[in-house]
Amino acid sequence: MLHTPHPPTPRPRARSRRRLRAAALLASAVSVCLVAASAPPTPLGVGDRLFPQLGNPGYDVTAYDLSFTYSGSNSAPLKAVTTIDARTTADLDRLNLDFAHGKVDSVDVDGEPAAFATAGEDLVVTPEDELDEGERTRITVRHSSDPVYPEDRQGGWVRTADGLAMANQADVAHLVFPCNDHPSDKALFTFRVTAPDGLTAVANGLPTGVERSGGSTTWTYRSPHPMATELAQVSIGRSTVLHRAGPHGLPVRDVVPTKHRAALEPWLEKTPGQIAWMEEKVGRYPFETYGLLMADATTGFELETQTLSLFERELFTEPAYPKWYVESIMVHELAHQWFGNSVSPGTWSDLWLNEGHATWYEALYAEETADKTMAARMKAAYGASDRWRTAGGPPAAPKPPKNGSKTGIFRSNVYDGAALVLYALRQEIGHAAFDRVERAWVARNQDGTASTADFVRFASEISGRDLGGFFQAWLYGEKTPPMPGHPDWKQTPAAKSPAKASHTAHGE
Repeated sequence: MLHTPHPPTPRPRARSRRRLRAAALLASAVSVCLVAASAPPTPLGVGDRLFPQLGNPGYDVTAYDLSFTYSGSNSAPLKAVTTIDARTTADLDRLNLDFAHGKVDSVDVDGEPAAFATAGEDLVVTPEDELDEGERTRITVRHSSDPVYPEDRQGGWVRTADGLAMANQADVAHLVFPCNDHPSDKALFTFRVTAPDGLTAVANGLPTGVERSGGSTTWTYRSPHPMATELAQVSIGRSTVLHRAGPHGLPVRDVVPTKHRAALEPWLEKTPGQIAWMEEKVGRYPFETYGLLMADATTGFELETQTLSLFERELFTEPAYPKWYVESIMVHELAHQWFGNSVSPGTWSDLWLNEGHATWYEALYAEETADKTMAARMKAAYGASDRWRTAGGPPAAPKPPKNGSKTGIFRSNVYDGAALVLYALRQEIGHAAFDRVERAWVARNQDGTASTADFVRFASEISGRDLGGFFQAWLYGEKTPPMPGHPDWKQTPAAKSPAKASHTAHGE
């Protein structure tokens, strides 16, 4: 069976140098060491305005290798091993990982046992030898991954009718596996999933190996593109994997409950054409594969997990949803592969760049394929915009979520409210300049992260004019500015407001 080699082992650190230095300073350092040793572990974060405890300073993750062993019951903890390759960005005598739901059995740092303790939602690891800035290091955590959560802290595993899927957005990947759980620290991922025979496991990226042994199968997947932790996906269930070709030979694979395959196939056939449509708008699809994971579960949302978007099966089998609406939601999650996945937000306050763009292309697709005009949708959004800003904050400064609400920042202000900003931008600079901004933005920032400030500077550069004041008003103002070209557009009274944008169909 094909096995891609494990990421290279980090170079041994110069322990002799460190120990000589320690010996020379021993007399003066004894009291300091005693104080340090007694200092309690504390939770850290990278200072995100909306999720201040997410992420950790002092290192940059380059790769995750995640191994899950599934027993066949989606109410039993999975056995798991998480291996993290990282490069330190500061001298560290301990390092924090985000991990808050599961039992830790052991932690190794560069092959040597390390001490560990919990602090808040952090796993605090103390290696035998401190880590110097600029070193490569490997942390291996053996732990459980529990798919059952308390009501007030729902996690990343989604229990389906026949197994599991993942929905880690925004801040719950660390309830599944230890990680640096912030989109600013993207990394390569390898997944190894072992499940009983008769089940199928699929993850982000492409398969690199399948090995059967003793009544179980281990499936390995890997992607050559970096990914944020919130976009990780693992599906385990009685599934069928369907394959078809997309534009320029792109592998398109879909994962569906086997018993619903026939009913879902007509929808899946639409994906290659939708990819081609998006490529006409913003350029070549940025990853190695794409497809839909149709889960037999009720989640209340769809989700753009990288290369394999998560959908509720009922979106496609519930006759109440119009055909054009379902197709536009498919495009919403597809558009996220460019906006949010390939170009990820620098902070969670930049979420409008993800959801505003995905909503924009969702609406544009409906306009071009179903005569649902963009202007009508944006006029309705304009009428509700001030209320959305009051309730959720302006698009680029959303209000913090309530504790325990993983969907709390996904409000109308960052969906149609943010698409409204893009409509205003197109009105302000013209269609041709707007299209240039869109294509060049995703090309320049592919596989990276970007902020609102980056977008403001970039749009100004491409359009050849200073847009700082325009964006300040539209992105941060308490009230919605006048719409360029539509001076007649007004706010509408609450009693006459349009129906709120459906987040069940928008993805988080």
